[in-house]
Amino acid sequence: MRYWLMKSEPDEVSIDHLAARPGQAFEWTGVRNYQARNFMRDAMQPGDRVLFWHSSCPEPGIAGLAEVVTAAHADSSQFDPDSPYFDPKSTTDAPRWLCVDVRFLTKTRLLSPAELRGHPPLAGMTVLKRGNRLSITPVSADEWTYITEQLI
Repeated sequence: MRYWLMKSEPDEVSIDHLAARPGQAFEWTGVRNYQARNFMRDAMQPGDRVLFWHSSCPEPGIAGLAEVVTAAHADSSQFDPDSPYFDPKSTTDAPRWLCVDVRFLTKTRLLSPAELRGHPPLAGMTVLKRGNRLSITPVSADEWTYITEQLI
């Protein structure tokens, strides 16, 4: 099992959106960064755990936990001309963008970047590094354990 941090703008999809659909899979669309896409394509597997991060909002941070429930597949939003994530260069025969489906596990209290930075065991987290803007980043098993056992 691997661990991930996945960012979402709560205006688009928040932990509350997932919580409103318990047990249902949610297609994690709109990732348009090749490194993040490659994490989904090459490393994410069903059963992996996710720190659900609210981003680009007044109070960013970890807002809940989710689980990867599908292997990577074509992101449907790349084919929808009405979607802000439409990619006219992508085809169904050769999709450029992939996604995974995730399922809600639990909502947590908000763990802000400032709070996380105050814990030395989390100093290496990619999301806390200057300049990091990736929407999907790996989380070490030690970081996952510390967050889920000490902070949540």
